[in-house]
Amino acid sequence: MAAKHRGVFSSIGEAVASFAVDVVYERKKGFGAMLLGGFLRVLSWVFGLLVRLRLWLYRHRLFRDTPLGCKVVVVGNLTVGGTGKTPIVMKMARVLAQRGRKVAILSRGYKGASDSMAKRFWRWLTQGSRPDPLVVSDGKKVLVGPDEAGDEPYMMAANLTDTGVVVIVDRDRVEGGRFALRRFGVDTILLDDGLQYLPLRGQINLLLVDSHDPFGNGAMLPRGILREPVSNLSRASYVFITKSSGPPAESLVSLIRRHNPRAEIIACAHTAKELVDLESGVAVSLASLQGKRVASFSGIATPERFEETLRGQGAVIVANRRFLDHHAFNDEDLDEVLDRALRAKAEMIVTTEKDAVRIQGRFRPPIPLVFIRLEVEILGDRDGFNAAVERICLGPSAQR
Repeated sequence: MAAKHRGVFSSIGEAVASFAVDVVYERKKGFGAMLLGGFLRVLSWVFGLLVRLRLWLYRHRLFRDTPLGCKVVVVGNLTVGGTGKTPIVMKMARVLAQRGRKVAILSRGYKGASDSMAKRFWRWLTQGSRPDPLVVSDGKKVLVGPDEAGDEPYMMAANLTDTGVVVIVDRDRVEGGRFALRRFGVDTILLDDGLQYLPLRGQINLLLVDSHDPFGNGAMLPRGILREPVSNLSRASYVFITKSSGPPAESLVSLIRRHNPRAEIIACAHTAKELVDLESGVAVSLASLQGKRVASFSGIATPERFEETLRGQGAVIVANRRFLDHHAFNDEDLDEVLDRALRAKAEMIVTTEKDAVRIQGRFRPPIPLVFIRLEVEILGDRDGFNAAVERICLGPSAQR
């Protein structure tokens, strides 16, 4: 009975959270959406004041940031989720490693295991020693699973084991960086999703902007998707316009230039590279989606892009289930996905790579289960992504 009640409360909680997300992304209309939107807007004004105050304190050196003594490249965005950051971080790390750099990716992680507040307080009270940061990959093999590392750090580690790139998770990324220098002797750190992590000083800020939905409705969290005001485009060294299909819109370029006349603007596309069978790990041609009846499911910030990609490859989506971003799939969720797929007579079940790492062999449906792997391509640059990375991270000497 208790388990049944927990399931009911969990379903209600997810429904409320999904409704709130739909309000933030302007997917819901009506009186209820308007009422919740008004309440969230008041909270967003408070949040905006706190964000501006924090930035002002760091800008005027009342709060100090810490240099690490190596190249620190910050990759982040002004908004929550959906800019295609992880594929860019992975490709950048791979190119830098190929150029002979010793690279570490520092991540905060998300929904991975970490000390509870009670444990941290007890350690402070007893002056106990701080545990080492979590090493997800030592550059040769993956050392922990996604439940402990978080989905995105695990995904990066699994894709970069042939490169020597180290992946480390720690909420305190200053300590994580020091650990990477001390243990692995790295000379380049990629600070994943680090634009708002002000305690660590970076030399270069790479700011990602989604070409389809750059800044949402223009409101700060929680009414909108902005973590910082749009005017903070001024903090960028380079601006990547992600998920582009051509040159960026003139209105978007004009907006960026209004706040940042100096940053180089680089358009890039996130394109489907291949399908990967989840059980065998074997790559399957994208052509196998053509005309196929597929059931899709995802737990990402912008599921519409994933579904558009499937349709763009000729798939016919006959069943679809959207979960909240970073959703932790349980057996009931996966049973629901399978039930929808079978009832719709789907020939294949498709998800995203980020969602696939959270399933970890727990889902073996009687029809093929695959995920889409994306790759990043720089648009309008004849030398492609490699030249952009060298120009950004290695400096003018690399170009010569």
